[in-house]
Amino acid sequence: MKTAELVTSHQRSSRPYPAGGRRALVYVVYDTRGDVEAYIPYALEKLREHCDHIIVVVNGNLTDRGRRTLETVSDILSERENVGYDIWGYKHGLDLLGPRIADFDEVVLANDTWFGPVRPFGPLFERMDKRPLHFWGMTDHLRVEPNPFTDSDHLAYHLQSYWMAVRKDMFLSPEWEQYWRELPPLTTYSDAVAKHEAVFTERFVELGFSGEVAFPTLTDKIENHAVLYAEQLLDAGCPTLKRRPFFQWPPFMDRLAVVGKWTLQAAERYGYPMELIYQDLARNVEPRTLNADAALFDVLSDADSTYDPERALRVVVLAHVFYVDMTEEILERVGFLPGSYDLVITTPDEERATAIRRILTERSLPGAAEVRVVESNNGRDQAAFYIGCRDILTSGDYDVVLKVHSKKTPQDGFAVGRHFKRQQFENLLHSANYVANALALFQREPGLGLAFPPMVHLGHPTLGHAWWQNRPGVEELAAGLGIAVPLDEVSPLAPYGSMFFARPEALALLVDAGWTYEKFGGAEAYVDGGLAHVLERLPVYAAGERGFHSRTIACADYVAASYTALDYNVDQMSATMPESTMHQIEFLKRAGDFEYGTTRDFIGIYARLHRPDEEVRLLSMYDRTERVRSAFWRLRHPRTWFHRR
Repeated sequence: MKTAELVTSHQRSSRPYPAGGRRALVYVVYDTRGDVEAYIPYALEKLREHCDHIIVVVNGNLTDRGRRTLETVSDILSERENVGYDIWGYKHGLDLLGPRIADFDEVVLANDTWFGPVRPFGPLFERMDKRPLHFWGMTDHLRVEPNPFTDSDHLAYHLQSYWMAVRKDMFLSPEWEQYWRELPPLTTYSDAVAKHEAVFTERFVELGFSGEVAFPTLTDKIENHAVLYAEQLLDAGCPTLKRRPFFQWPPFMDRLAVVGKWTLQAAERYGYPMELIYQDLARNVEPRTLNADAALFDVLSDADSTYDPERALRVVVLAHVFYVDMTEEILERVGFLPGSYDLVITTPDEERATAIRRILTERSLPGAAEVRVVESNNGRDQAAFYIGCRDILTSGDYDVVLKVHSKKTPQDGFAVGRHFKRQQFENLLHSANYVANALALFQREPGLGLAFPPMVHLGHPTLGHAWWQNRPGVEELAAGLGIAVPLDEVSPLAPYGSMFFARPEALALLVDAGWTYEKFGGAEAYVDGGLAHVLERLPVYAAGERGFHSRTIACADYVAASYTALDYNVDQMSATMPESTMHQIEFLKRAGDFEYGTTRDFIGIYARLHRPDEEVRLLSMYDRTERVRSAFWRLRHPRTWFHRR
């Protein structure tokens, strides 16, 4: 216990929570859509076992569905203007209690920034009820000097405000009433921390009230332990799992070696319904950030299968074939699917359809097979999928759809095109056991919407640039389709190459959008910024809006080649700058969006950021050095000088 931090020389007498006492809960919710994520009523239902009266305060407006959900788990439901963050939400809830607060022995102030209970609430309340104290918190934060929000003085040791329990002797005191009466306006997140969270504990301890923390800081490091040591807190019995580890900036988590996947495995091990976590995060976190923080990337095995044939999934393969000579290869790959599956091949004209049907007659397929001639090749595989196969996707006859197409990428070099095709097919359909394990993911996770290969980078300059000219179109379409999932800042999480496994329901927003071949345009429209390329980047966001999460999948052979190249490239880039990747990214972001590219430009940027008084000298020194190097190079390599420039 961190009790020593909370003791004063004029401490008031305190008492345990009385037997047969009554507890009230003020729980604050904020949702950008006005919806209520499923983890919230789950938490409130579990808290009902320990709370006699529940007030839910919503910062902002609720949808009708959200209101109905919260009405079933609360005694009082109140919507208010979204000002003052959760702190003024607490104040509003306390005001709603008014004089009736005297009817309770303890009031819990909690917000919706955590999943739980991962570990049961019972042992926590039982333990804290026995403690003679005035207030207690779930977790704490060590003193920080200087204060990071003001760069002066200090940030006091404090109990974190997402969970604070206060007993009668304290909340009936004049000091309590004065504190909330004089609570200042809170207009920023830093205000909420610096003007309340970091003030509350110190203020009431100085007034003589005693407090404790249920799950104290685990090390002497000045870090947010509730976020960075979430797994260890769960192991210690903490019932709450903060949401922040799964939307924190991944380079920051990487620098501190926080592996979100291990935290999720701990939550699953303790029996928390994981679909509640994935559903919330899929709707509210940038997908690429979530993919990194939660490690939603699976290297699937070829050695054995975890697929349960007793719960066989109904699978349909939708394959668009423009290059007929690839039909056999596609059929070979698709043949790795376990059990029965149906096959629908779309193609642009009757001549191709005839050739494809001839190939199909020579094969014995486990399910129904059909070849469809689509009305137009506008939009290519995208239009064939969303328009030509819409009836299949909306039929309700299938649990999983596999989307593939004949891919050659003739606009790129031979090796580049060959790699992209292999990257797609091998990471989707590598072997029988591999494909079975891909489908097993959908068996185990009812909220899994898509599974597809990771972003291609060998031979393609996608890293850091994969929005290309498509982001404005994605923003426009997302707004029109009601997709509020936040877009990734740098590159979208997307099935590049447009091949994937998916639940049809996860694609419903795209399937039901009413596309036409005319909207896709002809061959001239198949460019970045065109509808086909925009749609290629939308499935994960559309699935997320419906509460479905996505995973990237790869075979070990591909990871061995891809990771080594990626590791080497990052190592080379990191060698140009000091410190960690996180610091390097921050440095370059501070430099701004420069469109230069020479060493001289970079030195200028560096000097302006770190040595502004030395900029002129550093640049002139570089210029002199470069003139000497250039002269030396010309003497030794006269024939290559021109090409080097």
